[in-house]
Amino acid sequence: MFVDIKQLHKTELQIMKYLWNIEKGFMKDIVEQFPEPRPAYTTIAILLSRMCSKKYIGFERLGRDKQYYPLLKKNDYFSNQVKGMVKHFFNNFTGQFASFFTKNSDLSIEELEELQELVKQKIAQKKK
Repeated sequence: MFVDIKQLHKTELQIMKYLWNIEKGFMKDIVEQFPEPRPAYTTIAILLSRMCSKKYIGFERLGRDKQYYPLLKKNDYFSNQVKGMVKHFFNNFTGQFASFFTKNSDLSIEELEELQELVKQKIAQKKK
């Protein structure tokens, strides 16, 4: 079933990537993940608060600090984004998406063979 998870804004997605990578972290841990020039702590604090209210992340209070962790799973988010793209740009037809992807990507023979093997495995799995 397709549940529309809103697309994260650029900085929200960056925060999620950092949290998916470190699994749990305080605000300073998150800010330190950003390249220079790093965003202001107040900017990150506002984004973290919004992301908590949207249920993308949660936190555990440890003294005066909050340790943040992702509630939104990486695989769920990216799977949902791909499904949304297929729905909105390819008339909900995965075959059109696959055709577009293979025709418009500069995939090597090895990458195409890897995709072919993944498809074969999925077919075998579905036949069981």
